[in-house]
Amino acid sequence: MENTVIRIALIGDYDPQVTAHQAIPVALGMAAEHAGLDVQFQWLATDRIDNDTPLEDFDGFWCVPASPYRNEGGALRAIRFAREQQRPFLGTCGGFQHAVLEYARNVLGWKDAEHGETAPDATRALLTPLTCSLVEAVDCIQLVEGSLIAKAYEHSEIREGYRCRYGVNPEFERALLSERLCATGHDSTGELRAVELRGHPFFVATLFQPERAALKGLLPPLVSALIEACVRQTS
Repeated sequence: MENTVIRIALIGDYDPQVTAHQAIPVALGMAAEHAGLDVQFQWLATDRIDNDTPLEDFDGFWCVPASPYRNEGGALRAIRFAREQQRPFLGTCGGFQHAVLEYARNVLGWKDAEHGETAPDATRALLTPLTCSLVEAVDCIQLVEGSLIAKAYEHSEIREGYRCRYGVNPEFERALLSERLCATGHDSTGELRAVELRGHPFFVATLFQPERAALKGLLPPLVSALIEACVRQTS
């Protein structure tokens, strides 16, 4: 498999001061070495994503932490491409939030859905401040048996870290999860922490930041799973 090249688009605005942005290249390098693959990645700044961006050149997409993004529309455009074109997708932290927002607007038809961080007074603020802010917090997450995320971790209970202040508004959660979007991870208090898209080969989004494990020398299972999904799609 060493001749296989996998190209990953990193949707987000690179900031060397952001811990997750430091961790992501390390995580991808570890996953590449583990799989014996050539994994190449490119940062796609959200304010540079438009109709002419060659999204079809990428095998997989990762919408990364550190929102609000410079251009919400650019991030949503790339997420929509990954969802509609069946390209493997991982969203972490802000990527989780925007994956949910894209799905709500373009699948459920909630055109008035907004992110509470940028539109706090919106009638349908889909992402709102968490009851307890998860900045530099670590917690247990229960995973749904048989889900993609549970298969990646090979466990039903995991511990992961966060740097997050916004999650799904409980007011809209039931309707949000009424069709193809499935809840696959909940924290110790039952709050939604991971989702997957039914009918898609690999579309996983987590409110936590699994990439951080790479800075401790640990291979993040979800990053390996993303790369493996890309290999399956390209073979």
